[in-house]
Formats: sequence, C-alpha cells, structure tokens
Amino acid sequence: MSHDLHESLRDNVRILGDSLGRTIADELGEGFVDRIETIRGLAKQGRQGEADGRRQLIDYLRGLPDSDLLPVTRAFNQFLNLANIAEQHYRARFRRVEDYKPGAQPVLGELLQRAQGEGHSPRKLVETLANMRVELVLTAHPTEVIRRTLIQKYDAIDDCLTAIESSTDYPERGARAQGRLEELISQAWHTDEIRHERPTPVDEAKWGFAVIENSLWQAVPDFHRDLDNLLLETAGERLPLDAAPLRFASWMGGDRDGNPNVTAEVTREVLLLGRWMAADLYHRDLEQLKIELSMWKANSALKAEVGEVAEPYRELLKRLLAKVEATRDWAKAQLDGRNYDGGPIIETRDQLYAPLLACYRSLCDVGLDTIANGVLLDTLRRVAVFGVTLTKLDLRQEASRHEQALEELTEGLGLGHYRDWSEAQRQAFLLDELASRRPLIPRRWECSAETREVLETFRVIASEHAEALGTYIISMAAQPSDVLAVALLMKEVGGNVTLPIAPLFETLDDLNRAGDVIDRLLALPGYRALAGDRQEVMIGYSDSAKDAGQLAAAWAQYRAQEALVEVCRQHGADLTLFHGRGGTVGRGGGPAHAAILSQPPGSVNGSLRVTEQGEMIRFKFGQPEIALRSMEIYTCAVLEASLLPPPTPEPAWREEMDRLAEIAHRAYVGVVREDPDFVPYFRSVTPEGALGRLPLGSRPAKRRQDGGVETLRAIPWIFAWTQTRLMLPAWLGSGEAFATRLEEEGGLEVLREMRNRWPFFGTYLDMLEMLLAKADVGIATYYENRLVDEPALEALGARLRERFGRLHEGVLQILDQQELLESTPLIRQAVEVRNPYIDPLHGLQAELLQRNRDADGAISADLSRALMVTMAGIAAGLRNTG
Repeated sequence: MSHDLHESLRDNVRILGDSLGRTIADELGEGFVDRIETIRGLAKQGRQGEADGRRQLIDYLRGLPDSDLLPVTRAFNQFLNLANIAEQHYRARFRRVEDYKPGAQPVLGELLQRAQGEGHSPRKLVETLANMRVELVLTAHPTEVIRRTLIQKYDAIDDCLTAIESSTDYPERGARAQGRLEELISQAWHTDEIRHERPTPVDEAKWGFAVIENSLWQAVPDFHRDLDNLLLETAGERLPLDAAPLRFASWMGGDRDGNPNVTAEVTREVLLLGRWMAADLYHRDLEQLKIELSMWKANSALKAEVGEVAEPYRELLKRLLAKVEATRDWAKAQLDGRNYDGGPIIETRDQLYAPLLACYRSLCDVGLDTIANGVLLDTLRRVAVFGVTLTKLDLRQEASRHEQALEELTEGLGLGHYRDWSEAQRQAFLLDELASRRPLIPRRWECSAETREVLETFRVIASEHAEALGTYIISMAAQPSDVLAVALLMKEVGGNVTLPIAPLFETLDDLNRAGDVIDRLLALPGYRALAGDRQEVMIGYSDSAKDAGQLAAAWAQYRAQEALVEVCRQHGADLTLFHGRGGTVGRGGGPAHAAILSQPPGSVNGSLRVTEQGEMIRFKFGQPEIALRSMEIYTCAVLEASLLPPPTPEPAWREEMDRLAEIAHRAYVGVVREDPDFVPYFRSVTPEGALGRLPLGSRPAKRRQDGGVETLRAIPWIFAWTQTRLMLPAWLGSGEAFATRLEEEGGLEVLREMRNRWPFFGTYLDMLEMLLAKADVGIATYYENRLVDEPALEALGARLRERFGRLHEGVLQILDQQELLESTPLIRQAVEVRNPYIDPLHGLQAELLQRNRDADGAISADLSRALMVTMAGIAAGLRNTG
C-alpha cells in the first residue's frame, strides 16, 4: 500500500464528510459549518507542528458561546463515526479486518497449502478442522457507547457506499444511493447519540441477538461454504455436516459478577429470548426451503417418514414448520407469563437437525447433490453452529458468593463455620457431600437474599437443557475448593445438568498460582469422577493488567498458560483455555491472529474460547462480510497454532522476560499503589468522576461504591486514561524495563532477537507501538494545565510524561525505526486522518470538565450532554484503544 490512504477509502471519507456538512448547514446554517471548518483547520495546523496552532485552537474553543458547545461536539463525534464506517467498508472490501504488516494477512487457502508442505495430510487437515472447538463469547462490557438505532443507520450507510461504488455504469442507481445516503446521515444527525438510561442486561442480550440476526446468520453459512470449497480443492471432501469449527456463546444475561442487575429471572428471560429468536430465524429458513424443495424424487427412508405424497420434502418441512411455530409461540407465552396450550415444541438441536438431515440424505441418494448442497446445507450449518438457542449462555459469579452460601448452610446445619475452615477441611467436606446421595440443603431453608439468588441461578440451570448453557465461570477463584463449591451447589440444586466449571485467574498472584491450583484439583479422584478428562480455565487480562501493569501481566499470563498445559498433560486432561480479552490493547485486545499465534506452544490445541467485548463485536462481526473475514482469521490462527505451533522460547529469553517483568512491575506499583499523589492526580486529570453518568452498560463502574482506584473496574480505568490520550495503564513500567536493558551491554541485541524470533514478544511490541502512536502527551499536558492546580500533582504529571518519552525512544531503538508505525501505514494514516477531528473534542472535554467542577456538577443539561458526547467521540476516534 502507498503512504497515503487507499483512494477508495479517502473518497468515501470525503463523500460522507461532505454529506454531513450539508446536513448540518441545513439546520444550523453555513456560518456554523464555517466555524466547524475553522476549528478543523486550527487542529490541522496544530498537528503540522506550527508553534501556536494548538494554543489558537484552544483559545477559539474557549471563546465559543455555550449554545455552540453541544452542536460542535456532535459534529466532530458524528464525523468520527462516519470515518469508522468508511474504514470498516474499506476493510470488508479489501479483506483487511485486522491491522497487519504488509504480507501478513492470514489466508486460509495458503495456510492449508503450507500445512501440507510441512507434512500434514489432507485427511489430517479435514479432521483438525472438524474437531476444532473454538467458541467466541459475546460480552456486553460497557465500551459500546453507540446506540443500537444509530448502529442500524450506520449499517445502512455502508450499504449505500456499496451501491455508489457499483453504479459506475448506472448513474441513476448512483443518484438514488446518494439520495438515500443523505437521508440516513440526516437521520443520524437528528438522533440523540447518547442513551438517556443505562441498558438493562436484557437490552444487552437483545443487542447480541441482533448481531446474530443481522450479520452472523448470513456469515456462518457463507464461511462454511468457502471452507467447503477450499477443502474440496485440497482434500476432495467437505467438512462433515455436523462440524462447527466456530461457535458462539454469550455472557449477556449470565454475567452476574459485580452486577446486581443480573438475576436468575433475567437469565431465565434471556434464555427464552434466545429460544424465541432462534425459532423465528429458523422459521424464515424453513419457509424458504419449503418454496425451493419442490422435488418428487426421494429415497425410501424419506418416503417411509412422510408416506406416498407428491412432494415429500415439502411435507416433512411443513411438519417441522409447525413445530418451529409452536416453539416460537411457547417462548412468547413464557415471556409474557401466559400458559402455553399449543402443540409439541422443539427442545433440542437434534429435533431440528434430524429432519433436515433426512432431506439432505434423500436428495443425495437420488442424485440431487447440487440441490442438497444449496440452501438446505446452509440451514444445516446454522443448526450445527447456533443450535436452538443461538448461543450457549455462560454464567459467571464471584467465588465469595458461593463461600457465603456454604457459610450460611454449614452454620445453619450446626456443622461449623465454612469460612473459618482450612483449604483441606473445605475440600474434605465438599468431596464427602459430592459423593453423598442424601440432599444437603433442607427443603425449607431460610437463607439470606444473596444466597437465595445464588441458589435460584442453579435452579435455572436445572430447568434447562445442557445445550442451552455454556460454562460456569468463577471469578476471583483462588483454591480447588472454589471449584468444588460450585460443583456441590450444582449437584444439590442443578438437577441432572452438569456444566463445565472454569476458575478465572486474574490477579498477578492468582496467575502465578494457577498451575498449582489446577494440579491439586485434578489430583482429586472425586473431582475427576465428576468432571472427566476435560478442564476449562479462564485467564483474565483486564484485571491482571490493572493489578500489575501490562508487561508483568502479559508475562504472567504466558507463564500461567505454560504451567496449565503441562499440568493437564500430566493428568491426562484436555485443557481449554478461555481468554478474557477486552476490546482495548490495555485489556488484552489487538489483532486476534497475532494474539493467538503468540500463545505458548501447546496451549491452542484445536480448542479455544475467547471473549469478544463491547464495541469490538460490532467492528468484527457487525456486518456479514466483516464477520466472514473475522471467522476466517480465527480459524486460520487456531489451525496454525495447532498444526504449526510457535517455537518454544529460548531459556535466555525466559530469563530476560523474568527480569523485564520484575522491573516493570516494580515501576508500575511504585506509581499506582505507592505514590500518594497518584490517586488525586488520576481523579483530577481524567474524566473518571464524570464517567459514572455515561450510560455505558448495565454494570456499575465500581465493584464497590466506596474505596479508591483499586475498586474501579478495569474498563472505566482504561477508558478514563484513554480520554486524556496518556493511555497510561497499557505502558507504565515498560519504559523502565527497556531502558534498564538498553543501557547494558548486549541488551539491544537480545531484545531485537526476541522481537524477531519470539511471536509473544514481537506481538507485545507491535501492540505497544500502536498504542504509543495513538497516545499524545501534548493533549495529556493540556488536560493537566486546565484541570490540575497543585504543584505536587503537576510534578507527578511531568514525571509520567518523561517516562512516556523514554519508552517512545526505547521502542523505536528496539524496532530500528525512525518513526512509529513505519510498516503499518494504514493504521498510521487512519490515526492522522482522525486527529484533527479528535483534538477539538479533547479541548472541549477538558473545558467542560472544568466548568462542571466549578459548578459542582450542576452545569446545564446541554453542557452535560456535550461532555458525554466528547467521551463517545474520543472513544469512536481511537477504536481499539478507546
């Protein structure tokens, strides 16, 4: 790619920007548009190194009347969202979902050829793909600031760009598409971009289901069709009909960790919504199949099923349609609190799959393979992936809530205080009760409301088919007893349904002890009898980085995975690692392909679970073409990591990382935990205090409403620093680590060797490079100048910016580059294009924060809304760092 943005991307940014300008002019006049252009021009001058450019911009913004502040923030926010649409459109068109260096785009066909060249037979490739178990877990973590109604308009705008590009020979089509584009941009401009109320967990689940309906429902069969064509060329056979290399799970409505709004009743409602939506989508499929499968030739098995009728396929589909309609009616009645008195419903995947498979086999048996492998195969693929619930719903709860339930139970039964018992005593009690055939919980047990809610959740599990549910995740897990406690409660209340139980290790100490905990757990015969030879473990990225700093956390995550792989190998258990990656780099985000290939050898063995959070769901799965490419990327990465794993790190590299992590951790803690000025500085210089008013998600911003930074969730912690462009959580400590090593003889050579030969370290540096390029210490300085007036806090800010500068120099030295992002021009140009639109939002945000503080939080509704719009716009402009 040339140094400039691709011509089609630049053209689309211009088309959208011009249309937005006309829309604003229609409402507010050409004079207002001129003011916007003046602001943009000043921002551009400031970016071009003119000494007083940024000062002139700030002076101009501070001189705006209050009545202009909201429309100005809205204009720049809207442009940034339109720029994202143009970039998303470009990525879909040119198959660039993720940010890679030139030539590093993963292509599945090339990977299959390379695997064969490395000695893997065609049969091995098919078997590996058929047995692959990759689950993408959709979560509603509160970083998606854009309302769903606007997302729908943005998707329609993308369709208009496609129509305009394909209308070269049909100018009247182009004119119609341009007219529709103007209409949609006007609709978006006249729609409030900020929710007035927080979404409920059910709202979040509906948003997740909408992504499936609008995008994945089409992308999944398209993906399998492309994969089948590749395998037919490579191995001469298709993927087995029931194979689903990629499936989808969800936390929306199931994640109750720190979210009092997720109750057993909410979980039950979300499960019913999934059943209703699935039935509705399959109903549309079956109606289409009934139209298309008008053939009369059928095998004896199908004729025996439906009798001697003229159109056997339609007869079978008509019966299946009746059951699907009944299922939809049943789910609606349950949601409405009504009794259902209709016909039999579909409760399991096989009840839907078997009749369709009978049609498929019949068509193949009578020589109609082409028809069998058309829309019927697409529906079979959907059933294999989505089942009858669309996603598997995971459940997550904090370990302390299970501990509280058992404390109340043991005390109530006169058995003592569970909380006071040693780990050995707890294990002995839990294992005895797991083996016992008598019930432990009294029928009329009076317990606290918190414990009753825990038990009600397990009753929901008991009332569901196992295939509707995914994994039960225990956050803050620390000991084998935390897993055994869930197993016991599930046995006592959960009936015959036994879900996989995954402890979540998220703090630095937890990660360091993860291997030992799982070793002791798998050594318990009573647990193995229950869990069998599979073990799932979740690795937390957000909280470990907040706890220890990004570099120390990344190395601890790597070492924990290595230990878990070895422990499970010794115990003969199949390990599935569940990666709790956030959307942002500071929470483990970044390109999925690079991230998966940078994991330890053996940790991705055809099996992987990973969270897709908040706004990244829309960026990666919100449109069919983008979703198709994202699915290919995951498949490529897991296949490559399984068949062509990365090299084992050299012992010298491990020693190097141990030392780097230790230095980085010490530096990070020295600032965040030990510097008495840090918390006041954080509260003064970032919009953290105002974040609570932004209705970002159903979960509170803090685990506890009292306390300091340690109680703040990782997401608003990252979000707050991103707004000021200092991006501190993702780099603090790394500069000291690299500087120490670079000052020593041979240090640069070792770091460059690790960068070039070790995917883990290379990927870490790539993410750091992108983050440094999006950070801006000049903007961070402005926030400080406007919002901080204590000399001690100003001195801390100066020290932090000095640390950033040393890291910037060190990274360029290791990469042997003159400037950041030299080898990824698309990202660099995308940042440069957006900066003149983000810079005014930063200036306005700092001004509005100060006015809000001066007014003790009592600024007008319009100014308060303008402040929230600046947050949304900055997040939109910075994408995977926002």
